[in-house]
Amino acid sequence: MEQALTFTDTDGHKISGILARPDKKTDRIAVLCHGFLSNKNSKTNKTLTDTLVPQGITTFRFDFFGQGESEGPFENITVTTALQQALAALDFVKAKGYRKIALEGSSFGGLVAIMAAAKTPKLACLALKCPVPDFPEMLKLEFGDKGIAEWKKTGTIPNVIPGTSGRIKLSYGFYEDCARHSGYEAAKAITAPTLIVQGNADEYVPLHQSRRLSEELTGKNVLVVLPGADHHFSKPEDFHEMTTLLAQWITDHLNPAARSAAAR
Repeated sequence: MEQALTFTDTDGHKISGILARPDKKTDRIAVLCHGFLSNKNSKTNKTLTDTLVPQGITTFRFDFFGQGESEGPFENITVTTALQQALAALDFVKAKGYRKIALEGSSFGGLVAIMAAAKTPKLACLALKCPVPDFPEMLKLEFGDKGIAEWKKTGTIPNVIPGTSGRIKLSYGFYEDCARHSGYEAAKAITAPTLIVQGNADEYVPLHQSRRLSEELTGKNVLVVLPGADHHFSKPEDFHEMTTLLAQWITDHLNPAARSAAAR
């Protein structure tokens, strides 16, 4: 059963979310953070929900500021705002009685999930799809010095969604704010077991970021590199493997009894 819900962050912005519950009551939940220029109903979020709910795990997916149905102009989004909203989502599900919580993040949502996990010591686990622990580096590689200068001048960036063109409004303050958030530093404070999945043909996030992130994490972590997979896991077989790995990691850490039974 899916239920549309609205909650607020610490600045009072309204956030749109969907709670998907299994038939049987549970205190286990996975909070899902979508990527940049995406929304709560991304293909990854929907697939994870369809996989986890039958395993007796609730999911909660939500729209970041200015995306999907959440309040705010997208051009004013920052990592700081997105982090506040992820933390608000975690508080929201805790207030609803969920005690065993997994956190999942994709790309930009992966950076936000890393930052949130560093501030949430009792997470059952963290699952990351091609996260961006160093967003400024990725933006410099993507746009180049000329593109960054154009961004600062016009307050716009190229539309990076595949198959699109033109430019979209995004305040240069986003880039400046990114510099205040290091996923590598946050990783040192994460205690939750962590899975990182990335393709070695990722055209946006350099693979060395995931490798360094794995090294900086002080707790148990696993890095899985899928040969030939791009940033969007556009090949059906790559997408299936990626979502299966994430869902299995979450299930194993939220349903340890099921994992133990399967091992016998």
